Amino acid sequence: MMEKIKETVQFLKDNGFTNPDIGIVLGSGLGKFAERIEVVRELEYDHIPNFPISTVEFHRGKLIYGRLGDRNLMLMQGRFHYYEGYSFQQLTFPVRVMKLLGIKYLLLSNACGALNPKMKKASLMLIDDHINLLPGNPLIGKNLDEMGPRFPDMSQPYNLEMNRKFHQIADINQIELFEGVYVAVPGPNLETRAEYRFLRGIGADVVGMSTVPEVIVANQIGLPCAAISVVTDECDPDHLEVANINDILANAAKAEIKLNQLFEGFIRGYEI
Repeated sequence: MMEKIKETVQFLKDNGFTNPDIGIVLGSGLGKFAERIEVVRELEYDHIPNFPISTVEFHRGKLIYGRLGDRNLMLMQGRFHYYEGYSFQQLTFPVRVMKLLGIKYLLLSNACGALNPKMKKASLMLIDDHINLLPGNPLIGKNLDEMGPRFPDMSQPYNLEMNRKFHQIADINQIELFEGVYVAVPGPNLETRAEYRFLRGIGADVVGMSTVPEVIVANQIGLPCAAISVVTDECDPDHLEVANINDILANAAKAEIKLNQLFEGFIRGYEI
């Protein structure tokens, strides 16, 4: 694994992906942040050695290097999911690559369903903690000692100072930003009414199919991270509507405007 990581790192350096400050992973229907940056280089995932390929239609599948203000950014326009058939090591491979390239912070976004009735469609939730119900963990197997400890601490998986900064930016821009617990499930089907009741009962505010493996690896390799969930549907088991992908994407697009304001404010204002 380390040989593959180093091979990919060298390939990206040779193609101009040098000295990035911040890595960003954009979730389902949330790829337009790239329009806010000065793009310097971009590569399709299938042109990058050892990279998985995004198979979800609303994930663009492109790695972008660019600038915003005085920050160098690496932007994943589309991520990978367990339900696409990838291993957890493959899902998190890009996070390890970005770390070795030099990023100091990791920002993540995802689309989710709201279990907490206070959160409506197109709401934003800053993740404070998570529950992993995925059937695996990216740290299983031989440990990559060069990249971190065998048993990383997860007492504060989402960086407290980064979260405080996001709340400050939200207040300045008058953006309502909830905070809560994200639960990750395998997918790709949405959940049943009984499953929604169960997930709410164990303490989750939103449910999605990503993010947690990347955050586990970020914590192992000492990479501070923050993640924001975009609510695309409401998961009220007593008034459950039939899922409509067009409605989900429309809600993602509506919330993405506010999400991009928060990301841009963080990148321009956070001290590195």
